[in-house]
Amino acid sequence: MRVVIQRVNHADVKIDGESVGKIEKGLLLLVGLKEGDNLETVKKAAAKISKMRIFEDENGKTNLGIKDVDGKILSVSQFTLLADTKKGNRPSFIEAMRPPKSKELWEAFNQELEDNGIEVATGEFGADMKVSLENDGPFTIVLDL
Repeated sequence: MRVVIQRVNHADVKIDGESVGKIEKGLLLLVGLKEGDNLETVKKAAAKISKMRIFEDENGKTNLGIKDVDGKILSVSQFTLLADTKKGNRPSFIEAMRPPKSKELWEAFNQELEDNGIEVATGEFGADMKVSLENDGPFTIVLDL
């Protein structure tokens, strides 16, 4: 599992020009699931992200978690994060988990985040989405499990 975590001032995902998921301050998560990932993998990732201290406190130190700042999450499924670009010029996505299992695990991941007390907005699995955001920092982390 690979998750690109972006601290944002706001983020929005649109399908055919219509907003389907939108947050203000919080985290935009681009979520890629790979073959071999399972429920334990997504639970571990959700727990880690829920506790990650990447928001600044009053002294400018990254000591606060998403719940401390009343932040929200926008979760977007993105199989292209698992691209293998070692050979040739065309990325291979053979490591990316296929639907419907990947959709089930992405939904379980989002539910785990909610179970950890975080409000979660989402894109739509498999849709052609347009994601816009304003990075805060910018502050971007790649979580590999």
